[in-house]
Amino acid sequence: MDKNLLTDLRSSLDGPLQFDTLSRAIYATDASVYRKVPLAVAFPKDQNDIIKLILFAQKHQVGLVPRTAGTSLAGQCVGDGIVVDVSKHMTKILHLDVDGKTVTVQPGVIRDELNEYLKAHGLFFGPNTSTSNRCMIGGMVGNNSSGTTSIQYGVTRDKVIALKTILSDGSQASFESITSGEYRKKMDMPNLEGTIYMGVYSELQSKEVQQNIKEEFPKESIHRRNTGYAVDELLHSHLFGGPEEEINICKLLSGSEGTLAFTTEITLQLDEVPPPISAMVVTHYKTLEDCLKDVVPVMKHNLHLCEMMDKVILDCTKNNREQLTNRYFVEGDPAALLMLELKDDSEEALEGNLKKLLKTIEKSGLSYSNPILRGNNINKAIALRKAGLGLLGNMVGDRKAVACIEDTAVSLPDLKAFIGDFTKIMKDYGQDAVYYAHAGAGELHLRPILNLKRAEDVSLFRSITTDVAKLTKKYGGSFSGEHGDGIVRAEFIPMMIGEQNYELLKRIKSYFDPDHIFNPGKIVDAYPMDKSLRYEIEREEPEISTIFDFSDSEGILKASEKCNGSGDCRKTHKASGGMCPSYQATKNEKDTTRGRANALREVLTNSLEQNRFDSDELVEVFDLCLSCKACASECPSNVDVATLKSEFLYQYQETNGYKFRNKLFAYNTRLNALGSKMPIVTNTIYNSGPLSNVIKKISGIAPKRRLPKVSSINLDKYLQNINKQVNNKNRNIVLYIDEFTKYLDTDLGKDAIDLLCGLGYEVSLYYAESGRTFISKGFLKQAKRLAEKNIATLLNYARQGTPIVGIE
Repeated sequence: MDKNLLTDLRSSLDGPLQFDTLSRAIYATDASVYRKVPLAVAFPKDQNDIIKLILFAQKHQVGLVPRTAGTSLAGQCVGDGIVVDVSKHMTKILHLDVDGKTVTVQPGVIRDELNEYLKAHGLFFGPNTSTSNRCMIGGMVGNNSSGTTSIQYGVTRDKVIALKTILSDGSQASFESITSGEYRKKMDMPNLEGTIYMGVYSELQSKEVQQNIKEEFPKESIHRRNTGYAVDELLHSHLFGGPEEEINICKLLSGSEGTLAFTTEITLQLDEVPPPISAMVVTHYKTLEDCLKDVVPVMKHNLHLCEMMDKVILDCTKNNREQLTNRYFVEGDPAALLMLELKDDSEEALEGNLKKLLKTIEKSGLSYSNPILRGNNINKAIALRKAGLGLLGNMVGDRKAVACIEDTAVSLPDLKAFIGDFTKIMKDYGQDAVYYAHAGAGELHLRPILNLKRAEDVSLFRSITTDVAKLTKKYGGSFSGEHGDGIVRAEFIPMMIGEQNYELLKRIKSYFDPDHIFNPGKIVDAYPMDKSLRYEIEREEPEISTIFDFSDSEGILKASEKCNGSGDCRKTHKASGGMCPSYQATKNEKDTTRGRANALREVLTNSLEQNRFDSDELVEVFDLCLSCKACASECPSNVDVATLKSEFLYQYQETNGYKFRNKLFAYNTRLNALGSKMPIVTNTIYNSGPLSNVIKKISGIAPKRRLPKVSSINLDKYLQNINKQVNNKNRNIVLYIDEFTKYLDTDLGKDAIDLLCGLGYEVSLYYAESGRTFISKGFLKQAKRLAEKNIATLLNYARQGTPIVGIE
């Protein structure tokens, strides 16, 4: 497309429109295996911007791809049109009706933050995905999300009572529950909204059509079913001979993946907050089969949560710093476990129900350990379960647990038999698989382990998906329980619901969106599921030499490829943890761990430069990274952006030279050492307005930032004074004093000395520069020399058995 057209569009919008190479590359992927570089990325300020985007798309036949947090697993928000990201500006909670238990929000409101707002009123929004601390209500409606709590609170479709939308001609339409009479009146409206009502009615009024839908669609006993458009839900109304007095087109829009209309406001039905007292039993099994046998009997106990994790995911938690502490309750080496949570209003009632559950578990005799968790320990277990998707990125190498058949849902009585047949399919293919599930809902997150860089495995990708689709159809299940059809499953909708019903869906789409501008290639007229993959098939892997040792990831490129797009780095400051502070400040995707990993992967894969790191786009991406290393512990895929950034800076500067500002910070220890000789003079200069401002301007420090105070304390003298006061020292210990403790944070050094001497240690101080400033600015050769020097010295202490302690 002519860039002048995009420039004109940008000038007409209140929100930004980006079509630079970096922005397009970052938005080319989501949490799926797909990659499509968009034409541009829009960040609408309001519905007026959305209307302008729709009219532009209609005029120039360009697709619009709606996006919130971009955590979709099936490729829903990947497309080559204009990605419309509502997560930055359309984030308001608009109205709360406490008495009616409803709330109206814009699509960019985060699920957990909505519930934090509702908590004071004793209300909450029930559907609870594993991505709840960053996923947004618009995405949950588009996907008809459910999560761990669906066995008690249902799915998103159950909670959507009204939607304000912009239709494909730019007109506005509101959808809510209406009577059959009101529906018929709307059919006479002389506009697109009237055409939609008339079209839906004309398609569904036939008894033959209704019967075909009932026979071909997934069993009604399966509450999690997203396959195609939910026309089966509309058949429950009087209008089509069903028992319900009213009909609501929101049922159709929920789960439609933004292919029918663009939603600007969502009204949700809320529930009262869950009972406050809870207990969780975690049953451990030696075989997956034993685990699945227990699901049906335990589900008779009014559980609030029934989740399954298998050995593959549990093993991945061993390599993640944060989840290592959360798996404390895991006993032995289980093949699988179930997390079973009970809730009640009183301790007495809870204990009574807990005894009944334990009796059922004991009667089955299938589990070998059943620890009971309470209080915050339950939250740790749930956090472990929620991290499951991201943890799969910890698998080293190109073989990954691939999302393609991970969203099957079957009726609970069919669960064991279905898994048995599935396991046989995997065995026939010689494949390993990952098993984790919302077991209580019959929702199975099954994943084959494939290398989608190889043509052979891409062929398996299609074959396995096809065979499991056939298996799901055999059991009357849903091939898409909660993750959506997207690209990966849309191709199989005709198989799942029959060709006649699929043609009906295509006609439904044409009534809403005759020009197919809304999220093309999803649900109907699907993109091929084995094309537009994230990685080029049978590509020649570039050889990239680095200073850091990335061998544990098989190289720096694969270290960046560990990011699977789960978006844990998009949580805001209102969520727990520190990842990612720059995103929390800017709300820009390029400032997330995911954005940086994706940008690095794109450049290292596609660069034609002799030095693949020679990229100004990467300079921009890494600029705001604080090297805080929160991602190294909180990212479930262990993407360590601080290390990636340091390597990039080194490689880039080797070609383009080292800037004065970077040298100033890298060699900052030299300046502090000089300043410490005259601390009073140094601090006077640092704190005087004019001189301080000159220093900040030269070094690129923000004017409002205070310069650090150089300490006048000598830690050697302080230790001598302490030694005079403390006796009975019979153990030696080395306290490593780095450049920050020596010159700036000497109070920390004093506290450490006090503590160790108080514990009876004979303290020896070892002063040495850590190289931290060199690493942060990419001066890796200098940092390596310091590291080698420190190791050589400290090794002598270690060989003597002397403990070495540092200060973090």
